Amino acid sequence: MAEIAPGAVPSPNIWNSPQVYELENRAVDPDGVLAGAMRAIRPWTGADVLDLGCGTGFHLPLFAEDAHRVVGVEPHAGLASAAARRTRDLPNVTVRVGAAQALPLPDASVDVVHVRWAYFFGPGCEPGLRELDRVVRRGGAIFIIDNDATRSTFGGWFRRSLPKYDPGAVERFWTRRGFSREPLMIRWSFQSRDDLAAVLRIEFPPDLADACLREHPGLEVDYAVNLWWRCP
Repeated sequence: MAEIAPGAVPSPNIWNSPQVYELENRAVDPDGVLAGAMRAIRPWTGADVLDLGCGTGFHLPLFAEDAHRVVGVEPHAGLASAAARRTRDLPNVTVRVGAAQALPLPDASVDVVHVRWAYFFGPGCEPGLRELDRVVRRGGAIFIIDNDATRSTFGGWFRRSLPKYDPGAVERFWTRRGFSREPLMIRWSFQSRDDLAAVLRIEFPPDLADACLREHPGLEVDYAVNLWWRCP
């Protein structure tokens, strides 16, 4: 069994099915909406970037194109090893095993933090947020990408999978902590129905995944997200 950093909360989709999650990463936001929105708030050209919960490192090359230095931190050692292999030819990228509650980074050592679909339950992640405040320099930015369960096809599926999820409570959580919200609409765009089916089956219970497939034709899914951001 792969080493897991102490305190990490399991991520069943990517931890259990990294190859299928790769299909999902390839399908998400082909138009670059998320990157464009982040760049408009705080560009990372020449910056030191932290990708927290980097998984297999899918996003690390994007940041490495413009950043001075990129650090990927991932609690699952097997995934971190895959991220290191993916970026072995990028001299400005380092991957470390670690959890959000105890980042293996010095104080005031990064300018931009990217956290994607790791904090959408809000309450409970306070220790990780304190760590982000510790490592981010003045003038930097923290970006947290979160599902918006109030709209879009994917948002409806998400609510059906977690009927007790309270989007209003999550919004209040982030707002109280000084984050601003940028509501965005992205899309999934798959190469085949088989790929879509495989991803739905790692994201949702089997019965719901099958229902989603029956209800939704084609290869694209509209997907609402919130970009939460704060400049410490």
